[in-house]
Amino acid sequence: MKKLSTLLLLFLFSLTLFSQDESTNTSDTLRKDALNVYMDASSYLKQKIPYINYVRDIKVADLVIISASERTGSGGREYTLFLEGQGKCAGMIDTIKYSSSPDETYEQRRDREVKNLKLGLIRYVQKTPLAQYMDIKFTEPISSEVSTDKWNNWVFKTSLSGYTYGQSTFKSSNASGRISASRVTEDWKLDFSSRYSSGKDEFEIGDEIYKSTTITKSADALVVKSINNHWSIGGNGSVLSSTYSNYDLRVSVMPGIEYNVFPYTESTRRQFRFLYSIGYMYNNYTDTTIYNKVEEGLFSQSLMGSFEVIQKWGSVDLSVSWSNYLRDFSENSLSLDGYISWRIAKGLSINMGGSFTFIHNQISLVKGGASTEEILLRRKELETSYNYFMHFGFSYTFGSIYNNVVNPRFGGSGGSNMVIMF
Repeated sequence: MKKLSTLLLLFLFSLTLFSQDESTNTSDTLRKDALNVYMDASSYLKQKIPYINYVRDIKVADLVIISASERTGSGGREYTLFLEGQGKCAGMIDTIKYSSSPDETYEQRRDREVKNLKLGLIRYVQKTPLAQYMDIKFTEPISSEVSTDKWNNWVFKTSLSGYTYGQSTFKSSNASGRISASRVTEDWKLDFSSRYSSGKDEFEIGDEIYKSTTITKSADALVVKSINNHWSIGGNGSVLSSTYSNYDLRVSVMPGIEYNVFPYTESTRRQFRFLYSIGYMYNNYTDTTIYNKVEEGLFSQSLMGSFEVIQKWGSVDLSVSWSNYLRDFSENSLSLDGYISWRIAKGLSINMGGSFTFIHNQISLVKGGASTEEILLRRKELETSYNYFMHFGFSYTFGSIYNNVVNPRFGGSGGSNMVIMF
């Protein structure tokens, strides 16, 4: 029996070696000449674009591809692919832009990504022996005329959502709705929206029943005019009613001016913006505040600096914002936000981020504080001098530099990986 088992294992091992040798002889000739590309590629991309090598080490890549996206005025996204050659493709640099509409399915979006990436890869693949197998086709008839947009770039969107959850001693429900209208052109950015949200909780503890309700209603408007490739002017206004923040009514109008050190045309790759706003706010409070106010009007100002950059080594997103009421500069807040993703060595990446806010401007706090139920259920804004959030993680990958094969069986993926997240 042992001899039979040994012979069977030897036979299976020999069959595996034969299969590997056959595969090597038939397909590796082309594979070794394929373009080495370093990018964050999905399994779908690898299946649809099999004529390049997806490598994990940026140093052996002939081409590095960095992707970024921004939200468009229609509610879709504009995607940008930055292609930078190195090695045998050194000096070759391209930028590809394409957009998706908000009503496109996931399948349509990823097909559009494949098509645009194929177009961008053509002149790089042309530098390899695989170029002789490439073919380009134009599949649709084209008209010489462009139809006029009957909506004049206006986009309208509505949404309604809600949930309910419960058990024998607890019930919770929430309903929210939103309606918006926006128009985005090269010269103007107009964005108007209105929201409503209602949340209810009910707890039964012994013979006592505790109920809590939070209602928020708001309307916002943003108007921005482009001056040139570095300057913009505009402003935003808002109307708010919130049981959580003790506002029966809050109305604010904040004109502002923004300067971008880098041209706005480079916004998907890098930004360094400064925005200054100053305006007026009227507050009508639900309950008397800790400053014995039931209503008041205030002038306020804010200054924000934001730096964003995407490079081959990773990305950085940092911002600092300061705001205060002009009547008393001690009534202020300072917020620090940041995120960094850094590829520090072959296979080793680190990412970290978070925010920290110093708070000294809670003018709407209810006099007398909140009840125990309101504190536990977070139904009232509480006094604090700060809040923070932080996250950190790193990953390390080792093994073969090639990452071309897709095998979805049993839902897992092969390779040697170690990922540690905190």
